[in-house]
Amino acid sequence: MARVEFTVASTLPPDRILAAATDFTERRPDLWPNISRKYYEVHDQGDGWCECTEGSDVAGGIWARERYEWSGNTIRGTVVDSNIFKSGIWELRAEPAPDGGSLVTVVNDRRPKGKGLLFAPMMMLNGKRLLAGHLRKTLALIEGGSQT
Repeated sequence: MARVEFTVASTLPPDRILAAATDFTERRPDLWPNISRKYYEVHDQGDGWCECTEGSDVAGGIWARERYEWSGNTIRGTVVDSNIFKSGIWELRAEPAPDGGSLVTVVNDRRPKGKGLLFAPMMMLNGKRLLAGHLRKTLALIEGGSQT
């Protein structure tokens, strides 16, 4: 899959965005609507990290077990196991915007396998727009009060 990187502006402060990105409670699928409750499972977590499985009902079910680690303004997920990725990372950085709010940069750089190969062409063509749309939905939910 091609590396997809994009930046979205938000009126939210960086700490609220990072709080949602590191919220591995039962509320996570509410804050991140592209995560299905069917696949969401926290395996272990500690200070500054969490290992969990997240997925979607798309194409009969896709999932990835990732180890998330965070510090400062960045959270990074590394693929541990998956039915669509053989390796890769997902990273979110939330930084203060010059005029208030935040600039949120996401990097999605994963290598497909199996049915993930079916999604690779779509991600190359529309990945930035699709993933930015998912992030905007999450930011709207946080702005609406779904986050602490």
